[in-house]
Amino acid sequence: MSDILRVAGAQLDLVVGDLAGNERRIADAMAWAETQQADVLLLPELAVTGYPPEDLLLRGEFINRNIEVIKRLAASSGTTVTVVGFADPATDDGLDDAIVRDVANAAAILCDGDLKGVYHKVLLPNYAVFDEDRYFIRGDDPGGIWMVSGIPIGVSVCEDIWVAEGPPTRQAEAGARILLNINASPYHMDKAEERFAMLSERARQTGVPVVYVNLVGGQDELVFEGDSMVIDHEGTLLYRAGEFVEERFVVDVPLPPERPLTGTSSVVRDAPTPERAPLPVPPSVPRLEPEEAEVYAALVTGLRDYVRKNGFRKVVVSLSGGIDSAVAAAIAVDALGAENVRGVGQPTRFSSKGSVTDARDLAKNLGIRFDLIPIDGILDEFLGSLEGVFEGTSFGVAEENLQARIRGAIVMAISNKHGEMVVAAGNKSEMAVGYATLYGDMAGGFAVLKDVFKLLIYRLAEWRNRDGEVIPRTIIDKAPSAELRPDQKDTDSLPPYDVLDPILERYVERDESIDQIVDDGFDPEVVARVARMVDRNEYKRRQAAPGVRITRKAFGKDRRLPITNCFRC
Repeated sequence: MSDILRVAGAQLDLVVGDLAGNERRIADAMAWAETQQADVLLLPELAVTGYPPEDLLLRGEFINRNIEVIKRLAASSGTTVTVVGFADPATDDGLDDAIVRDVANAAAILCDGDLKGVYHKVLLPNYAVFDEDRYFIRGDDPGGIWMVSGIPIGVSVCEDIWVAEGPPTRQAEAGARILLNINASPYHMDKAEERFAMLSERARQTGVPVVYVNLVGGQDELVFEGDSMVIDHEGTLLYRAGEFVEERFVVDVPLPPERPLTGTSSVVRDAPTPERAPLPVPPSVPRLEPEEAEVYAALVTGLRDYVRKNGFRKVVVSLSGGIDSAVAAAIAVDALGAENVRGVGQPTRFSSKGSVTDARDLAKNLGIRFDLIPIDGILDEFLGSLEGVFEGTSFGVAEENLQARIRGAIVMAISNKHGEMVVAAGNKSEMAVGYATLYGDMAGGFAVLKDVFKLLIYRLAEWRNRDGEVIPRTIIDKAPSAELRPDQKDTDSLPPYDVLDPILERYVERDESIDQIVDDGFDPEVVARVARMVDRNEYKRRQAAPGVRITRKAFGKDRRLPITNCFRC
């Protein structure tokens, strides 16, 4: 019996619902693993369907076609054992288009032209962005032990390994000599080290090595960073794949001494492991550091995949000369290429000369097309038409928001005419307190900075300029302003961002009460005011474009509060 298992992993960027495309990607990885003489190949959770497929899982035709993919992949499998995620109905009968029940989040074990076994995920996350209780049944038996050339391997899916006494631990206790875990684990800041600490602890706790393969790429608000890992039985990292990049790897994993096999198991492959020259452990891909580099890569990945997977090639960004639109434009260029990004400046009488110059300089530095469309004349036409109904009132929010809505209409017109998706540039600080205009600066197909607080946007700008000025220094240094009235500053309406952001982080992401935040040393009146602004602007956030999730609690799938809500902390 061998003391080495050659494990291949393929962290792939798959597309929800693209069953044919996903099948090709999986089959290609399987063929590659055969050339590597791998004993086992791991592919991501729900690789066949893409993750998360959400209510597609309720459609019988979708489930049937995903099963057909698994059958074809099984028929094409060779001596390498493939572990691949799919949706498994709890019936052998065909399904119709009626609402489907009893589907498992499953891992198929394929080898020698056959489907050798199926593992059903036992622990179904139903917190944060996860809704797996809505769609899946729990696996009845942790089981999951299969024999590969006399080596008992434990197979599990994502959440199963996050719980200390979960199925992988029981598999190790039953005699498994290696734990194989397939994942679709979405990114948020600090997730990578949290994940490594957990996997290392699981390997030490069980005394067997862990191989963890994750999905990569963007899917709506979620982004998956890959970051697949191989950890030995002492909890030491053997190999770590890259972040936000597709990658294939193969590692000879040393196995601990054989232990009594007390659990039930099924034979996947009888043939002994062939004689092979040992592989050197590949060097791990360097981590993305500092934190700004990782966040920026997540934003680039999320925007790139949202644009391309939804059939667009180009985007348009309204360039105000401010920091948000500057960072959004830089991300768009890095995601799609300068030739696929258009900047549009739309000054009014309230726009400073410096802002127009800054927008133009930014576009030049990025190498993107820049169209200047002054909107003062359009604004005058609107105000003239509204003169009767506005009679007797003074200039205020209505006139300010009208400018934003004119700009939104123009970029949407460009989008309709040229097929360029609008990238909205609003940030999390603004979205939290409602400092944004419905059907104005909120207009767009994707809000790339939606989950990024204002202070972090400044850090991202500085990081992007690390090798030379791309975002003009004047944009970074100027006081933030919407420039919708004379001499306007954000601080006219909001606390300074170095006060606002820490309060929002506590109130929105940590769900702390006003009293708890005040106990941290914040001014009671300011905290109460910020909380009121957050609470009363839920209706705006519900109508906002999707955006990349980078924190533990983003607006949308993470944080779900009723619009009509009279409870106050």
